[in-house]
Amino acid sequence: MRGRTRGYWLYLVPSLLLFLAVIVVPFLMNVGASFTRWSGVGTPRWIGLENYTRLLGDERFWESFQHNVGLIVAMAVVPTAFGLVLAAVLFDYIGRRFGARTASALRAAYYLPQVLPVAIAGVVWGWMLHPSYGAVNQILGLELDWLGDPDLALATVMAVMVWFQLGYPVVIFMAGLQRTDPSYREAAEIDGASWWRTFWHVTIPQIRPEIFVVLLTCTIAALKVFGPIFVLTRGGPGNATMVPSYFSYLNFFQKSNVGYGSAIATVLALIIVVVTFLFLRVQEREP
Repeated sequence: MRGRTRGYWLYLVPSLLLFLAVIVVPFLMNVGASFTRWSGVGTPRWIGLENYTRLLGDERFWESFQHNVGLIVAMAVVPTAFGLVLAAVLFDYIGRRFGARTASALRAAYYLPQVLPVAIAGVVWGWMLHPSYGAVNQILGLELDWLGDPDLALATVMAVMVWFQLGYPVVIFMAGLQRTDPSYREAAEIDGASWWRTFWHVTIPQIRPEIFVVLLTCTIAALKVFGPIFVLTRGGPGNATMVPSYFSYLNFFQKSNVGYGSAIATVLALIIVVVTFLFLRVQEREP
């Protein structure tokens, strides 16, 4: 038994060392830097909780966190709801009427945005939303500055993120639907239940684990979103699309305020841990 356990550790040690080097050590260094005033060069000066005190009174941080709440809706709530319906339609209607290959092709098409690099997808959407020559304005016959108008920028980014995120829940939910027991749906149909009532009362309870995974992972992705904001708006115009991760980046690399940027990143990491813990507690209480 000891020999077998030792063999398992031979496989685990490289990944554990990599995890320590890439995740744990940088995170601890970030936490340490958050208690200092440091420009990135020279010797950091210990200032205790000053960065965190400043953070609590920083309106830009709280405004950026409010934007994150909107992105949670766009990246977790809306894709989960639409993904459930799309997956059910692909599984129950398209798959039965047009064949499994057609359903698989459509599933792959929905998932394609997830495969595209964020930078490429962001650049393409930037072209499409350009106020002068963008395809969106050309098709709609409008002259709106979708990403440059403070009143439109956040809603536009949210719409783009719905497009980007939708394929992920569709794939997860279709996999979940394939493992459900069809006899329950057949019994409901025999009893005269409509498709919607069958879907709501029979199908959804069977794929609750998949719904939980999608909501959790998409919420975490929304809290730490950076790439799309960087490519599309750089947090602008003004602070209209500023999020904590990009706010931390600005303090790190543009303002050379490494200590304050580290404090923002540390608080964001703690928020993600708390959200994950709450999700897990809710999941444990599910019957």
